[in-house]
Amino acid sequence: MKGLILAGGSGRRLRPLTYSGAKQLLPVANKPIIFYGIEALVKAGIRELGIVVGDTAKEVKEIIGKGDKWGVNITYIPQEAPLGLAHAIKISERFLGKEPFIMYLGDNILKHGIEDIIEQFKKKKPNALILLTEVTNPQEFGVAVVDENGAVRKLIEKPKIAPSNLALVGIYLFDVKVFSAIEHIKPSERNELEITDAIQWLLDNKYKIESHMVKGWWKDTGKPDDIIEANLLVLEGIETVNEGSQKASEIKGRVRTGKSSVIEKSVVRGPAIIGDNARIVNSYIGPFSAIGDNAVIENSEIENSVIMEGAQIRNVEKRIDRSIIGKNVVINVTTKSPRTHKFILGDQSYVQIIK
Repeated sequence: MKGLILAGGSGRRLRPLTYSGAKQLLPVANKPIIFYGIEALVKAGIRELGIVVGDTAKEVKEIIGKGDKWGVNITYIPQEAPLGLAHAIKISERFLGKEPFIMYLGDNILKHGIEDIIEQFKKKKPNALILLTEVTNPQEFGVAVVDENGAVRKLIEKPKIAPSNLALVGIYLFDVKVFSAIEHIKPSERNELEITDAIQWLLDNKYKIESHMVKGWWKDTGKPDDIIEANLLVLEGIETVNEGSQKASEIKGRVRTGKSSVIEKSVVRGPAIIGDNARIVNSYIGPFSAIGDNAVIENSEIENSVIMEGAQIRNVEKRIDRSIIGKNVVINVTTKSPRTHKFILGDQSYVQIIK
């Protein structure tokens, strides 16, 4: 079985964070989101991966490489525009060949991996297997109707009135029949080849479609609040690792500190992660915070936030909470600040708060 990871798309809902980079490379617990998908596929025994890339292909290739980091072979497949999930499969046919494959959206994180999903696919041998989870806002997802045995009966993409609350998770398994389905569907109103239409074609033509209910949490990191929530969920499972130094500081709970990091005259309460070469001085780092490599936090308070690589935050009197600060962003308060702050800032930003 081969793996197909999607790393294209414009990431519009994550702007300005994605003006200067791929959404799949945004960090969760100091690790690019797409790494979680790669690691899940590798753990399941998949060694041939294709990654569909778009306008951010150069950055994706530079960060991921050829697969040596994980002991796999990676093939990059260019997509001319974000024309739908089914289109991504269509242009990957040469790479996928006649083998069954698993498609994994690069901005998804699944807590418990995919080994049991692949086992179900191999055992029951359906033409497609989809992952489902219950949601409170099904109108924002592809939605499935299933029978009491888990067999899929109907799919609808982002329905105005949802027939169920079972949303499609961004992970799918297919055999070669999916290529025939894609050849028979037409672009949707969004001018995309929808994967739900392809699966519905398989259903209409009496092919076997199975479902699998997700165990544990799943996150589609398509919005800023989703990034913060995913960061929280991942940090809940971290273990304490201390590779940095602490001077006159108080460390409580599960905290992971990176190489050559310095925590001085500060309080850090876990779960939290501090990157390599980061400096925390006279500051408070609260639970569910991820401080990136080479970041500097001085005379400030951070909680439940994602602070990316190289960011500098100095002299912020009130706590920064549920915020995302991009790479190399500088926040420097020179006079009295407002009571609270919330930031979602893109890479290379500079913010100076003046009374």
